[in-house]
Amino acid sequence: MSEKHLPLEAMHEEAGARFGTFAGWRMPLTYPAGVMKEHLHTRKKAGLFDISHMQLFAVEGRDAAAVLSRACPLDATALESGKSKYTLLLNEQAGIIDDLIVTRLGPNRFMVVANAGNAKKDEAHFRAIAEGFDVKIEALDRVFLALQGPAAESVLLGAGLDLSDLTFMTATEPRENWFAARSGYTGEDGFEIALPVEEARSFAEKILADERAMWIGLAARDSLRLEAGLCLHGQDLAESIDPASAAILWALPKKLREDGGFVGSEALRRILAAGPEQIRVGLKPEGRQPVRAGASLTNEKGEVVGRVTSGGFGPSVEHPIAMGFVAKAFSETGTPLFAEVRGSRLPLSVHSLPFTPHRYRKG
Repeated sequence: MSEKHLPLEAMHEEAGARFGTFAGWRMPLTYPAGVMKEHLHTRKKAGLFDISHMQLFAVEGRDAAAVLSRACPLDATALESGKSKYTLLLNEQAGIIDDLIVTRLGPNRFMVVANAGNAKKDEAHFRAIAEGFDVKIEALDRVFLALQGPAAESVLLGAGLDLSDLTFMTATEPRENWFAARSGYTGEDGFEIALPVEEARSFAEKILADERAMWIGLAARDSLRLEAGLCLHGQDLAESIDPASAAILWALPKKLREDGGFVGSEALRRILAAGPEQIRVGLKPEGRQPVRAGASLTNEKGEVVGRVTSGGFGPSVEHPIAMGFVAKAFSETGTPLFAEVRGSRLPLSVHSLPFTPHRYRKG
């Protein structure tokens, strides 16, 4: 299958991006500044990410809320207009097909943001659930940009877009065929903005005209989200992993966990009654060597008790960081473990998440 190309690919080439393949897309991994400087720039000023590989779906119609409430552990009818909610798409075994953000934009209108690698599967899943309901599901063709960091709001104002009224996990449609949310994947204050392809280059140029803003690649996006303790589907989340094991039950309202009718609800209730066998935790390796995804985790006796799902170096915290799944008995903060890396046993310990504090604009 051939690679998909970002609409703004020429801009990234002009900026000197080094490209790689991610979820079937040719994506900028780093720019000449390098991952370390890109990461720290986002934490200190404003980083601009091209996330157009992600898919937006407009869900509209009289039964839109009912369909979303069936597809996700979400009370879409209670979601206020302009509010966004992190939620999940589960299979019948309560495995995580994808993690999503759902926003209500009107009485019968919602926006769903899905991950790139799961977009086709998500769309088929939604359409199967929507069968027989009065609802239209439309996959939108948009450029999707994320501006993240403490200067993000000010930079956007300079680019002619005033989103200062938004707080974390709220959204609006500021112009025709535009969608903007105060959200992101870095732990910083910031925005995600979808806009028509033909308007995107000039808008990105206006942002980059501000010296506080610079392009940031996928490599720094990954280290930023890992420091923030945020999951990546395909690594920390998968169809073999349930919300309890993934430690994201906070995304499921308690009442829905108890009596919701969403897909996978019965399986999830069985899992909650028995308790998850493994739990996602933060991990802090000793020393300077990062521990990567796929490494086995063992206890002091050498018994395998888990695995690493995400790992790397945290430029803001100045030490290696990781996340993984461990047996419940080894999930307490401070528990000593070992990672098996190329025949060596590297010591690490369970660490609280996130590694860096979230700095969302909550009010």
